[in-house]
Amino acid sequence: MTDPTTLSCPAPAAETERVLLGHGSGGRLMAELLREVIAAELGTGPIAEDAAVVDTGTAQVVTSTDSFVVTPRFFPGGDIGSLAVHGTINDLAMRGARPIALTLAYIIEEGLPLDELRAITASAARAAASAGAPIVTGDTKVVQRGAADGVYVTTTGLGVRHLRAAPSATQGRPGDLVLLSGPIALHGTAILSARESLGFESEIASDSRSLHALVAAMLDAGGPDVHTLRDPTRGGLASALNELAETSSVGVDITEEAVPVPRPVAAACELLGLDPLHVANEGCLVAFVAPAAADAVLEAMRTRPEGAEARAIGSLTNEHPGRVHMRTMLGGVRVVDMLVGEQLPRIC
Repeated sequence: MTDPTTLSCPAPAAETERVLLGHGSGGRLMAELLREVIAAELGTGPIAEDAAVVDTGTAQVVTSTDSFVVTPRFFPGGDIGSLAVHGTINDLAMRGARPIALTLAYIIEEGLPLDELRAITASAARAAASAGAPIVTGDTKVVQRGAADGVYVTTTGLGVRHLRAAPSATQGRPGDLVLLSGPIALHGTAILSARESLGFESEIASDSRSLHALVAAMLDAGGPDVHTLRDPTRGGLASALNELAETSSVGVDITEEAVPVPRPVAAACELLGLDPLHVANEGCLVAFVAPAAADAVLEAMRTRPEGAEARAIGSLTNEHPGRVHMRTMLGGVRVVDMLVGEQLPRIC
């Protein structure tokens, strides 16, 4: 008989060779997936941007593509159709581009009501027309029941870059001010409330909208002094700032009381145990701007409805490069880390 005192329970092996739900979070696991699997196999080097600049010799064209799997497909403030258009246009805008055309592709599950497909398509068309970027081509595939959860949407965008600026994730510099265009965490809490019938639907709506006109106003005011732009979608403001801090090799210092969190959002996050800094957004941006231009850029942002509540929330520093620190309302300082794992799946 085996002596039970000699037995030991082996430590569980970490799952490293399969995709996990957390790999789509926009946080640390997703960054590892992009760096260690996708970029490594493509041979592209680090993937630091959501859109790429292609120099044609006569113009700088910007392109981006994105897929959307949000559930529910209709939510307070939007739907999967308009969200797909806004998301791709915003990725172009973060490289300083004006959108000129979009493509739209569907993977549709057998059994999806045609009225729902019509509504999603009409919403996408309205959003594209409003941005001056028509949907010019696309694709449709149908899969068997149970294989696609209704419909998945992929959009690709083409844009032309602003002549006066070339914002990039690599351009943040010590001394830059960190500007935020408006309240955070609206999209994620709106989706979660609608999905789980939490009762916040009447108070919280997604901030889904296009940001290209806001970016144009910022670049007109600040030109090349607008160093970096990023829309903090999956992973929230915390993950976006950490990505930019690492890419630009700078430290980021922000102040908690300067970050606008709407009261209903704060209440929902407190109830659910969520950090608003990690909750997804779809209609705000964060910018690193040279101090000399920051006031002019802020003033320009506030002339647009998308930036009416814009404010400075911090600055960049030579200290603690690659890390984000936040001065709390209690006077202390805490490290703001990237989202680890998946906080709110199927958010966009």
